[in-house]
Amino acid sequence: MALDPRSLLRAMFDAAVGAADPERCVTAHLPPEPDGRMVVVGAGKAAASMARAVERQWRGALSGLVVTRYGHGVPCRRIEVVEAAHPVPDAAGLAAAARILEMVSGLTAGDLVLCLLSGGGSALLSLPAPGLKLADKQAATARLIASGATIAEINSVRKHLSAIKGGRLAVAAAPARVVTLLISDVPGDDPAVIASGPTVADATTFADALAVMDKYGLEEPAAVVDHLRSGVEETPKPGDRRLAGSRAVLIATARDALAAAAAVARKAGVSPVILGDAVEGEAREVARAHARLARAAAHRGEPAKPPCVLVSGGETTVTLTHTGGRGGPNCEYLLALALALDGEAGVHALACDTDGIDGSEDNAGAVIAPDSLARAEASGLDARASLAGHDSYGFFAALGDLVVTGATRTNVNDFRAILVAGKA
Repeated sequence: MALDPRSLLRAMFDAAVGAADPERCVTAHLPPEPDGRMVVVGAGKAAASMARAVERQWRGALSGLVVTRYGHGVPCRRIEVVEAAHPVPDAAGLAAAARILEMVSGLTAGDLVLCLLSGGGSALLSLPAPGLKLADKQAATARLIASGATIAEINSVRKHLSAIKGGRLAVAAAPARVVTLLISDVPGDDPAVIASGPTVADATTFADALAVMDKYGLEEPAAVVDHLRSGVEETPKPGDRRLAGSRAVLIATARDALAAAAAVARKAGVSPVILGDAVEGEAREVARAHARLARAAAHRGEPAKPPCVLVSGGETTVTLTHTGGRGGPNCEYLLALALALDGEAGVHALACDTDGIDGSEDNAGAVIAPDSLARAEASGLDARASLAGHDSYGFFAALGDLVVTGATRTNVNDFRAILVAGKA
C-alpha cells in the first residue's frame, strides 16, 4: 500500500478533532443580542475555548465565568476562566459553580444567559446539594468511574447530588432566557446527559440514581446513599414551566467528527466504514468485536474490501479489577485489540480521546501495528499481563507508540480507527 498507515490514521484523528473546534462551530449559533444583560457561563474541557470564540464574535457588552479542566484554559478578556479538577471534582470547581449560580440569580426577562457546555462539565461544575459535602461527591464519583458505569448512569447520580445540575441552573436563571451551546461527548447526544444537563429538564429520578448505585454494589459513601433514598427536592422534569425560556443547541458531535475523518480516508483512496458514533461497553470486549470485523474485512472483504478503515466513536469503559496500573479506555481497547488480532498482516489501528487525554494520563491514546506484539515480546513486555493489570499506558510508552497531543480544548469523546490495508 502506497500510503503510510500511521500518518493516515493520525490525519483522520486530527480531522475529527478539528471538526469540533469551537472556533469553527460556536460562531454560527450565537443568539441575537438581548435587550438587557448578556451573562456567559459554562463548564467543560472546551468551555474556555468556547468562551474565547464568543468574545471574538460578540460586539455587545457581556460578562461571565466558565470553568475548565486544569491545563485547558485560554486567555479571555471579558469572561473569567477558572481551572478545576477532572474527573474527580475539587474545591476550585465547587467555588466556581457557586459563583455561576450567583451570577444568574436575580436576572430579568430581558436578560440572556449564554451557557457553554462540553464534556467534563459534570465534574467541573460541582456544587453539592444541601446536606452533602464535596468529599461525598468526590468519593461517589471515583467509585462510579471505577465500577464501569456508563456516562449516562454516572450523570443520573451526579444530577441528584447537585445544587446546579439537572436543570437547576436554568431554574435559578429564570425569568431570563437561557441559550445553551453544547459540544457533545456522550453517546446519543442527549442534552440532559451532557455535563449532567444543568439547563435542561431531567427525566431521571432519585430512584433511578439509587438503582445505579445498587446495580454496581456501591453502598458508600453513606451520606450519598442516604441522600438518594431521601428523594428531597427532585430535579425539574420535562414540562416544568420554569424551563420554558431555556433552549439547547448541539453545535458539535461525534457524528461530525467521524464524517470529517471519513473524508480524509476517501481522499487517500481508502473506503471508510462508520461502525457507529455511540459505541459503548467494556473496552476490551469492544476491541474483540472490532477485531473480528477487521479480520472479516481482511479475509472476506466484509463489510468492505481492503483498503478500508473501520471508524467508530462513543465511550468505552474500564472496570478496574486491579490497582496500580496506568492507562485509559482507549489504550486498554488497543491492547486488547492487538491481542485479538495477534499480528494480523496489514491491520493498523489508532484509538484516542478527542480531548487529548485518555483517562487521567498525558496521552490522547496510542497506535498499534501488525508487529506490535512481536516488538513487545522482544522488549520483554508481557501484553496479557499488562492488560490484566490495566497497565496499557506503560505498555505503549515502552514501545514508543503513545499519541500525545496535549489538551485539544474540545471533546466529542473517543475516536477509533482500524485500517485494513490488505496484501502488500
